[in-house]
Amino acid sequence: MDKEEEIAADFDSLLPGVGFSRRAFVVTTLGAGFAIAVQPVMAQTAIRTGTDGLTAGEVRVPTGDGEMVAYRAQPASGGPFPVILVVQEIFGVHEHIADVCRRLAKLGYQAIAPELFARQGDPRTISNVQELLSTIVSKVPDAQVMSDLDACVAWAGAHGGEPDRLGITGFCWGGRITWLYAAHNPRLKAGVAWYGRLVGQASALTPAHPVDLAAKIQAPVLGLYGGADQGIPLDTVQAMRERLEAAGGRSMIHVYDEAPHAFHADYRPSYRAEPAQDGWQRMLAWFREHGV
Repeated sequence: MDKEEEIAADFDSLLPGVGFSRRAFVVTTLGAGFAIAVQPVMAQTAIRTGTDGLTAGEVRVPTGDGEMVAYRAQPASGGPFPVILVVQEIFGVHEHIADVCRRLAKLGYQAIAPELFARQGDPRTISNVQELLSTIVSKVPDAQVMSDLDACVAWAGAHGGEPDRLGITGFCWGGRITWLYAAHNPRLKAGVAWYGRLVGQASALTPAHPVDLAAKIQAPVLGLYGGADQGIPLDTVQAMRERLEAAGGRSMIHVYDEAPHAFHADYRPSYRAEPAQDGWQRMLAWFREHGV
């Protein structure tokens, strides 16, 4: 067995029983613009951050089974830079997620957003949310995601990042992943989870959810949630808060009483400027407080 085969075999061993096919990347380029499922974009509110002073664009991150496409933004000079993993919504790495990376890069971070659905399909091309959930999102194994995020950390260390100052933030689907990654990677300094689902049915692909892992969360996570979120009941937020408190960790949850789901998504009707901007400042302060 050659070195490439050994690496691939090791990667396969992380994903028992999920039917993962090696070297089967479907998404090999990110393109530009917003996902079809979120059209029409709220152009009057969508924030657009330029690339002046930045190195920004598509990169390819080696994994155990090939190369994963990702969006990276960082200052054009200096470094090494603290690293923030930016985890997508269900709509994939489209313009909004790339813009979040650029906003962080303007503040001195190396921000990396991998296309974590790259093997299952391209979420940016599907117009129906239910089809997107059933054909792509539901088929993505948590173990695969954790491994891909680890690969991004390794890539960062070789490309101007400082993995010893590692943070993660994610939105919606990515908010759930943020909690999971805080229980997965002991090198993580801090995380900020925006309205990520906290409970769910265990399955082969998603064996545990944040509420199940509260006692195992190693890095402090700040959860940002909307009190008017119809998809994440407040009793589940309270259950997570109680589990975190019982575990004696440093994580905490803040709820914006009138905010709906996706209140940070400035390109969608759900956007609420006041909680979005307050949440952004809380996120930055959280990262600074915890050494990111």
